[in-house]
This record gives sequence, C-alpha cells and structure tokens, in this order.
Amino acid sequence: MVYVRKDVSTLTAGERRRFVNALLELKRRGEYDEFVRLHIDVYTADGENGLRSAHMAPSFLPWHRRFVLELERALRRVDSSVTVPYWDWTRNRKATSVPWTKDLLGGNGRRSDRQVTTGPFAYAAGHWTIKEGVTDGRFLTRDLGRAAAPIQLPTKSELQWALADPVYDVRPWNSTVRKGFRNKLEGWGSGSGSASWLNHNRVHRWVGGAMLGGASVNDPVFWMHHAFLDLQWTRWQRAHRSHRYLPAEPPGAGDAQHGRVVARHEKLPPWDETPDQLEDLSRIYRYG
Repeated sequence: MVYVRKDVSTLTAGERRRFVNALLELKRRGEYDEFVRLHIDVYTADGENGLRSAHMAPSFLPWHRRFVLELERALRRVDSSVTVPYWDWTRNRKATSVPWTKDLLGGNGRRSDRQVTTGPFAYAAGHWTIKEGVTDGRFLTRDLGRAAAPIQLPTKSELQWALADPVYDVRPWNSTVRKGFRNKLEGWGSGSGSASWLNHNRVHRWVGGAMLGGASVNDPVFWMHHAFLDLQWTRWQRAHRSHRYLPAEPPGAGDAQHGRVVARHEKLPPWDETPDQLEDLSRIYRYG
C-alpha cells in the first residue's frame, strides 16, 4: 500500500512523538550511525578522485531519494505508522517555527558552543551522542541563520528558478554547471559568500553546526530537508514530462568525467539500482 509523506507542519502531536521515538530507537540500536557513516564515505568532491555518486553530480537526486527511503524503511520497522515528513523551508522560515520545537527537533544551539540544549536530540537528554563525525564533538550543534554572518533560507522564487529549467543536467556534470535543474537545486553557485550557496546548499548553511559537511546526517533535520528536495524532483518531473535524468550514457574514455558520474542505466553505489529505476517510486510513497 502506498503511504504518505506529510508536511512536518501538519503532523499531529502523536505523529511527532512517534517519528521522534522511532529515530531514537534507531540511534539506540546503532543503526542510525550507519547512515551517518555511509554519507561521510560518499561525500566526494569535484577535485577528488573516483566516483561522485551522491554530491556534485547528476545522481545527487536519485542517490538521496534512495538514502531517505532506506532510513524510512528502518523507521517503519520500528513503527509502521511512521513516514519521513518534509520541511518546506520556503514557508517555515524562522528559527522558532516548525520543525524547531521542543517536541520535535529542538531549537537552536546555545551561543557559547552551538550545543543544542532543547528537545529530544539534546546531548543532556542522553539519547543522541554523536559517534560518527568529522570532528571529535559529542553533542549536536546548530547555528540557525548564522548569527555571526546572517543568511536567509531560499525563497519560493529561488526554488522556482530551479524548477523552471527543463533540462535535468548538463556537461561537465559537476558543481561548475550553470544550467540544468540538478545543480540549480543542489546549489553550487558562482562567486563567494552566501551568493554561492543556492537552494539545498544554503539550507545546510542556514542550519549550520552539524549540518555542515559530510556528517550532516547527525542532525535529523537532514531527512526532512532531503524529503522536501525529493518532492521538488517529483514536481520537476511532472512539469517536464519529456525530459529525464541525464546523462543517458556514460561519458566516454576520453572524457574527464569518465568513471566519475553515474549514467541513467548504471548501478548507483552502494545499491543495486539505477537512476532509471529510481525516477518513479510512486508505487511506494506519495507526498501529501
């Protein structure tokens, strides 16, 4: 049966509680940290060697679609009523609005060290010690809005700018491209400072703390953010029905991107599925 992913702002108190409890149970079992570790392992940048399956590449969207689905399946093994809600950051834009409430994700980090001290994921609550990270920090951190150098969350018009591009992606299939829906949504811009962070990337920067870098999965907002991005891919597909995931064929032996990007019918590590197979998961879930 197809289940529904809801806007986090519409969750009932009971739905919030069950979602949080399922996350805490995955953390207690050690399963959650496996997701963090996987994301760190695949965080490969343009300038590094090897395959870029999850970031700065066409497969950014199918990779994270599959990743969120894996987490959701784990949550549903704990509680079959739970689905991953999405955070519409074009509407819920304040550091005091959903999902930053005491009964959901907790609030901002304190000024001195950015430690989150409220909500179920606060270090003092004893259930969310950081065990997999890129630093030695043991507690969840946030810097909502970046107090020292404030930035704003992306707007509806900035998101629409990405959705309006009918082409999925273009050569050279990395963070430097200025056309194509994928990078306009992923958000590697030009220049420096906040102007170089668009849509997806700017949300990570706005949350700050643990959401910066490969260990961003340590903040549960990661899943709500990527569920919203997954919804945008679905919306883009509906708006541009004659356009599909690119590249359709792998770059040739003489191409600088040979062996570095996943083509439509190639397996997407670490899963035994292709972007082609991940373009439509409406048989599994839909968005409410």
